[in-house]
This record gives sequence, C-alpha cells and structure tokens, in this order.
Amino acid sequence: MKKFRSYFILILAAAVMTSCSGLNKMKKNSNLVKYEVTPKVLETHAGMVTVTIKGTFPAKYFDKKTTVTAAPVLTYAGGETAFEKVQVLQGESVEANNKVITTSGGDFTYTSTIPYKDAMKISELVLKEKAGRGKKSLDFAQVKLADGVIATSTLVEKHGKTITMKDNYVRINPENKLADINYQINMAEITSKELKAEDIALLKEYIKSVSVDPNRQLKSTEVSSYASPDGSMKINEPLSVKRGVTADRFIKKEFDKIEAAKAEGFFNEKTTPEDWDGFKSEVENSTIQDKELILRVLSMYSDPDVREKEIKNMSAAFEALKTDILPKLRRSKLAVNVDIIGRSDEQILAQMKADPKVLSLEEMLRAGTLTTDQNEQLMFYQATAESFPKDIRAKNNIGCTYMALGKTDEAIAEFEKAKAIQNNDVVKNNLGFGALVKGDMAKAEEYFNSMTAATAESKWGLGVVAITKGEYDKAVNYFGTEPCFNLALAQYLKGDVNKAKTTLDAMKDLCKCGKPSYLKAVIGARLDDRNYMLANLREAIGFNADWKAYAKTDLEFAKFFADDTFKSAVQ
Repeated sequence: MKKFRSYFILILAAAVMTSCSGLNKMKKNSNLVKYEVTPKVLETHAGMVTVTIKGTFPAKYFDKKTTVTAAPVLTYAGGETAFEKVQVLQGESVEANNKVITTSGGDFTYTSTIPYKDAMKISELVLKEKAGRGKKSLDFAQVKLADGVIATSTLVEKHGKTITMKDNYVRINPENKLADINYQINMAEITSKELKAEDIALLKEYIKSVSVDPNRQLKSTEVSSYASPDGSMKINEPLSVKRGVTADRFIKKEFDKIEAAKAEGFFNEKTTPEDWDGFKSEVENSTIQDKELILRVLSMYSDPDVREKEIKNMSAAFEALKTDILPKLRRSKLAVNVDIIGRSDEQILAQMKADPKVLSLEEMLRAGTLTTDQNEQLMFYQATAESFPKDIRAKNNIGCTYMALGKTDEAIAEFEKAKAIQNNDVVKNNLGFGALVKGDMAKAEEYFNSMTAATAESKWGLGVVAITKGEYDKAVNYFGTEPCFNLALAQYLKGDVNKAKTTLDAMKDLCKCGKPSYLKAVIGARLDDRNYMLANLREAIGFNADWKAYAKTDLEFAKFFADDTFKSAVQ
C-alpha cells in the first residue's frame, strides 16, 4: 500500500509539472503570437470606441489542454476600461465550445466596443491574457497593442441656434382723411352750403391739427372729380374737368400757408367724366327697385351710351336712381394723406429704461432688439412678458436670451411656457436646441422632426445629431452647402478630407474659439501638408491657447510629434 501511494504521488507530481510546464512554455513564447489592430490608431465615433483585433498563433505554440482568456483593456490616467467582451480560446483537447487553436497554429478575429471618455484620448490599448490548464492558471504579461484614441468627432459644435420671434413694430403708418364736395346737376361751382358740410368742416380741422403735430407728416393730397353717368359724354367730360378745377382751388387754399404743401407732387388731380364704378358701388349698397336688373346691365354692356339707354328704359328704376344714386356721383373726392410717425429706436430704448409700461407690445418687443447687452435684453423681454403675459413672443425671446447667456435650464423652462401658449415650429426648434445643448440627442431629434416645416436651424441641429450618431453622410446632407465648421467636420469624418479643406477655406468668418483653424491643422496633418498644418495650428492657438495641450497629445499629429517646429508650437 505504501508503495502504491508513493507511485500515485509521483504520477500526480508529474502531471502538475507537465501542466505548469505547458503554461510556462506558452507564456515564455507569447512574443511569437502576432496581433493586428484595426484601426491602427483607435478612434471614437458615435460616442464609442471600436476595436478589431486579429491574433495569429504559430505552429506548436498552443497547448492542447490549455484555455486562454484574452481581454482587451484601455488604460488611462485614473483608471481603465475593459472592452465589452472577452475572447476565449482553447486547445484541441479541451472539452468546451470556445474558439479552437490547434497545435498546427491558428488565428482569431475579435471586435468589441466601449463608451468613450475624455481621459481615453491619452491611453494605451493592452491585451490581458490568462491561461488555464486543469486546476492551474497563469497570467501572461500584458501585450501593448496601440496608443491613445483619436477624438476628432467630439469636436462637433453643439451650440443652440434658437429662433427669436420678431416684433411687428412699424414706425411710420399711413393715414388719410376723406371728404366729398357735392355739386348740383350740371354745375361746377361749390356752394356756400356745401362748404359748411360736416365732412368738409372736419377735413379743414384735420389739416390744421396735422400741420402743427410733430408726430404727423403731411404727404400729399388727391382730388378726384366726377360727373354722374347720365347725360352725354360731350357734356360730362368738360363738366368733370370744371369740377376738378374748383375742388383743386379749394384744397390748395386750405394749404396756402403750410410748408409741407410746397413739396413737388404734393397736389394730385384726376377727373372721370362718368363715374360708372361709383354708380355700381352705390347700386350694390342700395335697396332700389330692379337693383339686380341694373347690375346685370352693367355686367352685360361696357359701352356707356348703351348702358345709359338700357337703364333709362326702366322708368321706375331710373326715377329712383335720379333721386337716390346719381346726386351722390356729382362730386369731387378729397383725400389728405398723412404719415403717423411713431417713436424712433432711440426714443423706444430710452422709454424702455425709464418707464416701459407706457409702450405698446410691439414697441417693447422692439426694445429687445435695440441692445447688445444680453442681461439688459433679458430684462426688457421679462418686462414685456409681465405686461403682456399672453404673448408667446416675449416668453420665447426670454428663452433665447437665456440660451445666449448659457443658462440652458432656464431657457427650456421659458420655452415650455411659450409652448403652453402655442406649440408652433419656432418653439419646437428652440426646445430641440435646449435638449441638444443638454446632450439629449434623442429628444432633440424628436423635437426637430416634429416640426411641420424644417428650417435652416433645425436642419443644422439634425446635422449635429447625425454626427453624434456617427451618421456622417446624413450630417453632410443636413448641413447643405453653406460653409460651416460642422459641415467640414462631417466631410472629414466620412473621409472626404479635401472637401472638408475646401469648406473650411471658404468660411468667411472663423470662430474665435479656434475650432475651424484647428480642424484645418488636422487636415493639413492628414494630407501631410506641414506648412498648412503649422500655420493653422498657430492660428488656432492664437484664438485659444488651450489648443496647445490638446494638440500635444492628439494622435492626428502623431507623425509630427518629433518635429521641432511642431514641438515649439505646442510648448
């Protein structure tokens, strides 16, 4: 029995030694395993980092009874993140369902993702391997596969393109005062009775008051003189002219001492021998006998003589016309045209600061456009909303001002108030940008797509959403052809580097944030255009010195890290 026990221990020891030696041999020769990483430099797209690893094992490397677990890990300052899955490999004698690597060699292809963090920009991709054989296990030395993550996609500009609702303020509004001078049949002189008529008296008073009113400006007068459409044209034509002369004389006398009346073209005269248009209007508004028949005659015949003959044949109707209609058409129509001058922009602004409650809604909304001080603008719109709580524009514009001030939560709250009044496209657009700036791309996309008609602003917002989702073709379509940073970024990310360069070069005003210049530098590096890269990198740093530290570790510039001029620029 003792001899048997010793024999058993010997066998067990041999098995353990065999197990250990197999694992140790694989560990010792692990440098013979070849790894290929795609992409060679990791990138983040749609907020994720994706890696594909192909591992190739030489013949006689992989032990038949060994299982190897390979776990890619991205390590960075302050931590590390393992990719979402591990790769398990086994020798041909292992009873399991993992990828088998035979003694004659083999390979595997692994793809996995992790969410991107800013710290990953400076990082290392390593492969951690653990081998097991029976009850024994052994950690292999980790293998470095790649350096860092290119994060160019995260440069997407996400500011709000809110829409301010406009005021309807019109400073100059036209006004006119009307009066009629009525004449006796076949007469052109103005009677004293007519000069005392109420409308004539009111016209005279109006002219006097306007002439001394600083907020009203006399523009012109119009005198239109007529004869009624009865009698011959031979009589009516000179008669209408004579009436025009007397009416013109009257109106000019009223303006005799008014300076504005001396302007060229102030007085305007027109004569109409037979006022058929006035006749038709008066008949339409009357209750006379055969009204419809008379109107039918007017529609059937255009010749004045035929019209007059047919109407006179209606004896009863014509008698009513002679009494009720025709006398009204023997007249001169007087019109005095005036411009009402409202507050100037300067006056509105001053009044808004002094006492806004005396201003109209449109004037208060106008005031919000007259200051470049956003805090002052906010106060103006808040005062407007207080005075006119049911007006959607004031609440919407408060939200827009909050967005400009970087107070997104406050802006969203105001947009929601505007929505409660009317859920229109402007409000949907603005709520979309509120969500976008907050980072809720799904909600932003929902708001933009709910609009009844897309705007340039909402399309831009959808382009931003598309970039964050890694949908670069869609983004390019949304941004259209107008040169802007995000369009260039989308073009670059989809691989159209030269198009991106053309877009950036076409931009007239570069953002003082330095992003367009920095992307130009990245493009210069990608095209191996050292001078273009350096010139634009210096420009970006000139706008914002923070680009120094960013570029220093940005693997977009990896090929220039040893370049003395590059190093000097980012120091």
